[in-house]
Amino acid sequence: MSVEIMEIDDANFDAKVLQSDQPVLIDFWAPWCGPCKAIGPAVEKLAETYSGQFRFGKCNVDNNPNTPDKFGIRAIPTLLFFNQGQLVDKITGAVGTAQIEDAIKRILSGAQPSAPFVVQ
Repeated sequence: MSVEIMEIDDANFDAKVLQSDQPVLIDFWAPWCGPCKAIGPAVEKLAETYSGQFRFGKCNVDNNPNTPDKFGIRAIPTLLFFNQGQLVDKITGAVGTAQIEDAIKRILSGAQPSAPFVVQ
């Protein structure tokens, strides 16, 4: 089963993310980024698992500099989680599927986000 992962760019970010009627996870990445390639399959798996409950998108930071700059993204991969047009969680670095899924479950349950997770 193939689930749509939206291509997010500077022009469509507001419409596809901030105005979404579902929570949204955006994977900020670049084609040359090894850790981005490593985290990609986890995001795709979760997109299938949470289809219909959560929307998923990817934003190439090389082609779309304004959106990452707006949210202070200085390292990739960075995952931003939005709910009702608001940034509610952030994960930076190559993390496991379980850590990403924990953030998704917290958002779906309405729980408060944890402190941002950053791999150093």
